[in-house]
Amino acid sequence: MILEALVSAVLGLVLAWAALHRLSHRLPARALVLATGVAGALFGDFVTHSALGPGSAVVALLGAAVVSAASLSLLLRPAAGLRRRSATA
Repeated sequence: MILEALVSAVLGLVLAWAALHRLSHRLPARALVLATGVAGALFGDFVTHSALGPGSAVVALLGAAVVSAASLSLLLRPAAGLRRRSATA
């Protein structure tokens, strides 16, 4: 169980690093992104492991990756070139 948590934390760290590498201009501070990736992966692993029980480590890691990616996507800011004025302004 500890190994599964460690692997999910590393998975979240890798996903956060990849997001920083690809989308650094649209993300906030590096420390916040890395912490969000790890926390999202740990939470996703916990929820999936609680729902399915022990013995499904691969599925729990898949759940960790999904929740980590979803939490990282919440940090994205809109691109600078896509700002539009509303019709009423």
